[in-house]
Amino acid sequence: MPDSPEAETKLGMVDLAKALDNEGMIGFTRAFVDDLQKGLTHATPEHFPWMKDIAHSQWDGIVCLGMGGSAAGGDFVSALSSFHGTLPIIIQRDYVLPSWWKPSWLILSTSHSGNTEEALEATETALKAGATAIIISTGGILSGMPELYPNCFLIPSVAGQPPRTAFGHIFSRQLGLLRGIGVLPTPREGADDAMFARLQKACDGFDILNDPEGDVAQLALCMLERPIALLGPTELQPALNRFKNQLNENSARFARIGVIPEMNHNESVAWGGVGSDQDATAVEHVLLLLTWQGMHRQVNKRMDWMVAHAATDYAWKIAGEGNSLLESLLHLCILMDWISLALAFLHGKDPAAIGPIMALKAHLESVQ
Repeated sequence: MPDSPEAETKLGMVDLAKALDNEGMIGFTRAFVDDLQKGLTHATPEHFPWMKDIAHSQWDGIVCLGMGGSAAGGDFVSALSSFHGTLPIIIQRDYVLPSWWKPSWLILSTSHSGNTEEALEATETALKAGATAIIISTGGILSGMPELYPNCFLIPSVAGQPPRTAFGHIFSRQLGLLRGIGVLPTPREGADDAMFARLQKACDGFDILNDPEGDVAQLALCMLERPIALLGPTELQPALNRFKNQLNENSARFARIGVIPEMNHNESVAWGGVGSDQDATAVEHVLLLLTWQGMHRQVNKRMDWMVAHAATDYAWKIAGEGNSLLESLLHLCILMDWISLALAFLHGKDPAAIGPIMALKAHLESVQ
């Protein structure tokens, strides 16, 4: 191996990817926008007529069940519904339902494999209590539940890849469903196509094999030996969570997240920059602040202050580009996926390798 990170980048992202990308994570990342387009076209009332009955029912809200990469889409649709939707959307990452749940809350259960034990148990509990449930899965036990329960419906997803790389397949089906039942607005004609064209251009531009010494690779290099912190406004919290999770799984790195303005009422003291109060590790962090054009004006001012006064010299604002919250979130998803892959390669890690997760699953199966 090279003697230094700088020497390692000179070795080249292309060579590192060839040596380490054993399960095609680069290809899955390149296909993200295409996955979104196909999934959104698929998940419509024309393909699934039962959506019309769901749309005509009165719901108190929606509970999204799922774990890990399969649950991430729930975070995104929840943020979108809080921004311009018609119902509250709650995410439940657990074996159990909230104690207040009742059948007037629609269940949206997502598991890429269809065998995620937490989602299975919570979904079955809901269905036995009279729920109406919609399943998004590639197969497994969960996909068979519509055969057992008349109020359970399936939107099939696409198999053959790790759940975190299937986000485009999963989220687009959730988005299509919620548009189809009237929870999220349908954009004007042509708006989605224009958005996808811009997102594809961004994906090509961030591609670390197209530009192996570009901004993404350089940012990953800066993150290589430093603790990582991610900040952003409330409506970008799904992107913050996904960024953290991608760094955890793809890069095997910890990352802390903070949400503005809340973190300004507590965590700002640890960051320091004014007076003598700060955590001793604050100066060592890379601090990335995710932004978008629709942020509240006061949040913008708070971010500018953080960049100016944070103890670390490695603080940058990263804008989610686009004409909407949806596009900004997806733009940030693309960027963060490429950063996490670049960082994995620089660490000498296969980004698909998740040994500890597989070991825990094997342990749980052995003690049942």
